Amino acid sequence: MSMPTELMQVVEAAREVQLPLLAVLLALAAAAKLTPRGAGGGLAVLVPERLRVASAVAVGLSEAVLAVGLLVADGLLGEGSRALTAFLFAGSAAVLLLVRRRAPEAGCGCFGGLSREPVGWRSLTRAGLLSAAALAALGLAPAGWEVLASFTWAHAAVLGVELLVLASLSPELRVLAARLLRREPCELRRHPLRRSRRRLRRSEVWRTNRPTLLSEEHEDQWRHGCWRFLRHDGLRHGRRVDVVFAVRSGGKRNTAVRATVVDRESQDVLASYGAVSTRPLPEPPRKLQAPRRAARQKAGFRDEAEAERTLNEALENRSGKPRKDPEAGRPV
Repeated sequence: MSMPTELMQVVEAAREVQLPLLAVLLALAAAAKLTPRGAGGGLAVLVPERLRVASAVAVGLSEAVLAVGLLVADGLLGEGSRALTAFLFAGSAAVLLLVRRRAPEAGCGCFGGLSREPVGWRSLTRAGLLSAAALAALGLAPAGWEVLASFTWAHAAVLGVELLVLASLSPELRVLAARLLRREPCELRRHPLRRSRRRLRRSEVWRTNRPTLLSEEHEDQWRHGCWRFLRHDGLRHGRRVDVVFAVRSGGKRNTAVRATVVDRESQDVLASYGAVSTRPLPEPPRKLQAPRRAARQKAGFRDEAEAERTLNEALENRSGKPRKDPEAGRPV
């Protein structure tokens, strides 16, 4: 019994649409792995730490090559690209099973830093379905770009259904939405050191304090909450100082960098700078005040009446317990 023509067209469209879909997914996965923070999870968990970046780059380059092959290659080269894509996704499923056994808390690493959720049934199912999709594209005459050039409503309908299935199997979408909407707390947000240094050196705070620094390389750095701190050695008016820069992870650029200059010997704060300060460092006073004049100026800040009142209150309430209003019976 022959298959109806309409159904054959739908099946053929379903096979053809896999080429551009797989090419886009591979390109996105390659781009995520080739970013500075893309080496995490998946195969990186199974190799020594010194090889993790190299392994992520190798997988990313392989995915990029296959994405190009699915889009432009036809004939024998196109068949090879589709077969290798199927093998890649099948191998990914096997690697994820091994990762799940050895490091249950590790992510799949499928899309770099976005794939931080522990490997579960959704990641495994997605890898299996994508491997089957690549196998279904074997034997097709057109290349991926030719499918896009002759896109029909049947292609669009099949693609819409498949995208819904993939969305339900992709925890990365939730992470991506949280990043775009900035719902992820900045305390938990990844902020590489190189990004902090780049933001610091583009700021007015850095240019203002640059003449004070003995070296552009920091002596120490640490992370606390939403801020990364970088300590530099400096020299100010002949005295050694510590210049501590604070770089915020995320947020507006004009409020993301601050600095404090601290005297190394006395630990006194000599200067503080916000994000847009362009003031030069203040010069030391040319002449100190006479002792009597300085004492009179300091005494002028003292409120004798307030000091006497607080002293009397302390003497009247030696127990330290809060006093109560005799009428209302509550602390005052």
